[in-house]
Amino acid sequence: MCGIAGFCNPFASFLENKNQYEQILRDMCQVIRHRGPDDNDIRLFNRCGLAHTRLAIIDLLGGMQPMTRRIGEHEFTIAYNGELYNTAELKSELTAWGASFSTTSDTEVILQGFLCQGPEFVKKLNGIFSFAIWDGCHESLYLFRDSFGIKPLFYTIFENTLVFSSEIKGILAYPGIKPSVSESGLNEIFGLGPARNPGCGIFDNFHECLPGHYLTYSRFGLSDTCYWKLESHPHTDSYEETLEKTAFLVTDAIKRQMVSDVPICTFLSGGLDSSLVSAVCAKELEKDGKDLTTFSFDFQDNDKYFQANAFQPSQDRPYVDAMTLAIHSDHHYLICDNRVQADLLADSMRAHDLPCMADVDSSLLYFCGEVSKSHKVVLTGECADEVFGGYPWFHKDEFLNSETFPWTPDLSPRLSLLHPEIKEKLHLEEYVDNSYRCAVSEIDVLPTDSGIEANRRRISYLNIRYFMQTLLNRMDRTSMHSGLEARVPFADRALVEYVFNVPWEMKTKDGLVKNLLRQTALPYLPSKIALRQKSPYPKTYHPFYEQLLSERLKQILAEGTSPLLTLLERKALEQFLENPKDYGKPWYGQLMAGPQMIAYLLQIHDWLTEYKIQIKL
Repeated sequence: MCGIAGFCNPFASFLENKNQYEQILRDMCQVIRHRGPDDNDIRLFNRCGLAHTRLAIIDLLGGMQPMTRRIGEHEFTIAYNGELYNTAELKSELTAWGASFSTTSDTEVILQGFLCQGPEFVKKLNGIFSFAIWDGCHESLYLFRDSFGIKPLFYTIFENTLVFSSEIKGILAYPGIKPSVSESGLNEIFGLGPARNPGCGIFDNFHECLPGHYLTYSRFGLSDTCYWKLESHPHTDSYEETLEKTAFLVTDAIKRQMVSDVPICTFLSGGLDSSLVSAVCAKELEKDGKDLTTFSFDFQDNDKYFQANAFQPSQDRPYVDAMTLAIHSDHHYLICDNRVQADLLADSMRAHDLPCMADVDSSLLYFCGEVSKSHKVVLTGECADEVFGGYPWFHKDEFLNSETFPWTPDLSPRLSLLHPEIKEKLHLEEYVDNSYRCAVSEIDVLPTDSGIEANRRRISYLNIRYFMQTLLNRMDRTSMHSGLEARVPFADRALVEYVFNVPWEMKTKDGLVKNLLRQTALPYLPSKIALRQKSPYPKTYHPFYEQLLSERLKQILAEGTSPLLTLLERKALEQFLENPKDYGKPWYGQLMAGPQMIAYLLQIHDWLTEYKIQIKL
C-alpha cells in the first residue's frame, strides 16, 4: 500500500525546467510520505511527472516504483497504490499472452496487463487500488480507481495541468494552487458531511476519480470512462444455493485478502463481522502453525459510564474474550483516553484534509497508530452492514419511507446552527434533496420488486454508494496516516454484486437481521457471537470528554476570530453548547450525536484556519 501523486500537461515541456519540476514532485511526495514510509521515488517526463511513496508488503525488494516497461522505443510507467487479490490468475493469463515478468509484485502484473490488453484490463482486477499510468507512446495519462473507492484518488486541472494525488494535501503542494470553498462545498460540509457526493473534492475545482471509473488526459482533453457499476438483476437461486454461494464468496474474499509477505492482524470487536474475519484468518494461519494477532478497542472508564441503548446494546469486552479463547489469538486490548481522543481531532482532519467523522475518526487514528507499531496489514469487518442490511434504516418504516438519506433524516439541527445569511445563500435542504434524488436515479428497481423491496434496494444502493464510502474513507485515512494497510473483505466486488440482489427475506430469514451472514458464520463462531445483536464501533461515554469539547469551542467563541463564526449563528451555538445532550437523535448514522457535533465543528474551525481556506459566497 502506498501513496501516489503527479501531474500531466499535454502541451508542457517539464524537462526544460527539470530541477524545478523534480522538486515539485518531491514536495508532493513528502506530504503524503506517511502513506508509504518504506521508500519513495519520482519520475519526470516531458509531459508528465509521477511520484510514489511505498509501504512494502508484496515483493519487498522487487516492487519499487514508479515502475517502467518498454515497447520498442516507448516507455510506459505506473505509480500504484493498492493490493491485488487475484495476482496469480492474472499473471498466468498474461504469460499466455506472451508477457514476461521480472518481479513477483502485483504492480508489474497491472502494468503488463495494460500493455497487453489496454485500459479495459482494469475490469479483471480483484483488489483495492488507485493508480496512474503514463503512456509515453501516445502521451496520455490514465488514472484508475477500484470499484468501491477503497483507495482514494483526487485531482484538479490547473492552467492545463492535471494534478493528482492520493490525498488532497498532495495537490495543494503544487505551486499556485490555493484552497477555496464556495456554495457547493459548504453544502457538502454542513448538509451531507461527513459524507460527500461521489466525485466531490469539496474544494473549488477539486474532484475525486469516481469508484469504478478511469480517467484519460491527453491533448484531446479529459475523458471519464465507467468500467463497472452496481446493477440490479433477478435472483434465481434457492435459499440453500444462496447460502452456499454466500459462504464461499465471504470466505474466499477473506482468504484472498490475507496475501502478504509481512505478518497480518485483524481488528476484533466481538461482533459478528470482525469475528468471522478473524476466525477465518486464524484457521488459515493455523495450517502453517501460526497464531493470529488481534486487536480490540475501548475507551477510558467506559466500564463505569457505559449506557446501553438501542444503537449500542452491549459492551464488547465479554464477546472479545470469548472470541480470543475460541480462536487462540494473540490479543491486545487498546484503550484511548478522552484527552487523546480530543487532541487528535485536528490530526484526523489533517489525515482527510477535510472535516470528517469527528471523534469516531480521531479514536481510530489513535488505535491504528498503536497497531502500526507492530504490523503493516490489518483485515477488518467494515462494510458487512452495508452489504447485508445491518442498519435500522433497512427495516424500519420511518426510514424506508423517508425519501432522503436515512442516516441524516432530519436537517433541522444542522440548519439551526447556521447564520441566517449563510442559510439563505446555501439552500441546504434543496442541495441535499437534489443529491438524494440524483443518487437514487442511478439504480434500477426490478419489475418484480414490491414497493418495500424497491425502497430496500434503493437504500442498499445508497448505503454502498454513500455511507460505505464514508466509512472506507475513514478506514483508509486513519490507517494510512500511520502506514497501516487496512483491508475490507466484505467490500469484495463479487460478494457485493451477488448479495446486493439477494431478496430481503433471504438476507433476514426467520426475521433475524443479517441472518444470511450469521448462517455463514455459524461453522466458525460460538453461537452467542454469530447471533449477537449489532453493536457499532465503540465510543466514549465519559462526561469529561463532552466537557472538554465544549470548553474548546467556547474558547473559540470567546476569541471571536475564527472563520467558523462567519458561518454560524452565535446565539444558537451558545445555546447548543449549554445542553448538547438536548440535541436528541444522532445527526449522522448511529454514532454521531451532540458531543460529535461539537467535535465536528472544532474540525471545521481547524480546517478553515489551518488550510487558510478562502470562502467564496
